[in-house]
Amino acid sequence: MAKTPPSANRDKVRATVPKLIDLTEKVLFGDVWERPGLSKRDRSLITCAALVAMNRTEQFVGHSQRALDNGVTKEELSELVTHLAFYGGWPVAMSASLVLKDTFEKNEKK
Repeated sequence: MAKTPPSANRDKVRATVPKLIDLTEKVLFGDVWERPGLSKRDRSLITCAALVAMNRTEQFVGHSQRALDNGVTKEELSELVTHLAFYGGWPVAMSASLVLKDTFEKNEKK
């Protein structure tokens, strides 16, 4: 089993919903993300697309960074948001754009 990526948000809610965090770490990141059928890069791209389309900006924050860490480029994330503006709607694309802006700025400071 691969090491689960750290998450400040998971740590914040661990005492409140411990089983959800346990499932997140053991099943989602310990099994689903480790399956050989898709690369982590592709899983990140798919996950980001779903989060943008569903307007889950709070989760998109962490997953946009994870996508960069998994080899998705800034240009690809930008194109993903632009493409989804026509399928998920302009407001969700604009919200996702603000998340990407912050993610990209944080990466420039690293």
